[in-house]
Amino acid sequence: MRVWSALLALALVAGCTAHETVKEPVAVPLNARIPARLEPAVLAKLLAAVQPDWPRPAEPVDCTKSKCVALTFDDGPGDYTRWLLDLLDEREVRATFFVTGQMVAADRHHNLQRMVEDGHELGNHSWSHAQLTALPRDGIRHELLRTQNLVEKITGVRMRVMRPPYGATDRRVAAETRRERLAQILWNVDTFDWRDRVPSLVARRAVRATKGSIVLLHDIHRTTVKAVPHLIDVLAKRDYRFVTVSELYGGTPDPGRKYTER
Repeated sequence: MRVWSALLALALVAGCTAHETVKEPVAVPLNARIPARLEPAVLAKLLAAVQPDWPRPAEPVDCTKSKCVALTFDDGPGDYTRWLLDLLDEREVRATFFVTGQMVAADRHHNLQRMVEDGHELGNHSWSHAQLTALPRDGIRHELLRTQNLVEKITGVRMRVMRPPYGATDRRVAAETRRERLAQILWNVDTFDWRDRVPSLVARRAVRATKGSIVLLHDIHRTTVKAVPHLIDVLAKRDYRFVTVSELYGGTPDPGRKYTER
C-alpha cells in the first residue's frame, strides 16, 4: 500500500504542478518561458499504476441536441503547442489537431502522446504541407501514408480524419483519402490567424461560430494560442460545447467525403 500511496502522491503533485503552469493565460507575456513540467507520458504511467482506466473517458455529447463547435488546430505540433494543451486542459476543452508529419518527427515535447491522453483527436495534415492537388496520385498517397504510419507508431492511434493543406482537394485527393480510410475535414469559420497575428482579432473571428461549426486555427502561432482563452470563454457563455470533429458528427465521418460543418 505504501508503494501505491507514494505513486499516487507523486502523480497528484505532478498533476497540480501541471495546472499551475498558467493560472491566468491571457496575462502571460508572449515571451515568457513555458515552465517545466513532468512529461505527460511519465505522468500517464504513474496514474495508470494507481488508476488503470486513466484517463477517464470524456462525457459523451449529443450534437443533435447540444450547441456543439469543433475547434481545430493545423500545422503542428509546434513551439506553443504545450502551452495550448495546458489552456485546453484547464477549461476541459477537447479539440482536433491536424498534424504534419515533419512537425511530428521534429517534436521533442511528446505533444502527440499528451493530445491522446487529454482526449483530443488527431488528424492527418500531410507530411510536408504540400498542395495535394498538385501532386501525382502516388505523391498524394506518400504524403498521407507516411504521416499515418508515424503517428500510429508514436501513439498507437490510426487517424480517421484529414485536412488537405490549403483546403485544396479534388477527385484524386478524395480517392486517396478514401483508400486510406480518411474523411476530408475542411471548415466554415476561418480565423485567418496565419495572416493576422492579432489575438483579439483572431478571437473575434472565431466567436462567429454557430451550432455545428468547424473553426480553423493554427497552434504554431503564439498569437493564436493567446487568443484561445478569450474565444473559449465567449463561446462557453453562449452555451456551446467543445467537441472533436468525430464527436461533432456522432462518430467517424465517411472516408473520402468532404465536410465543412455539421
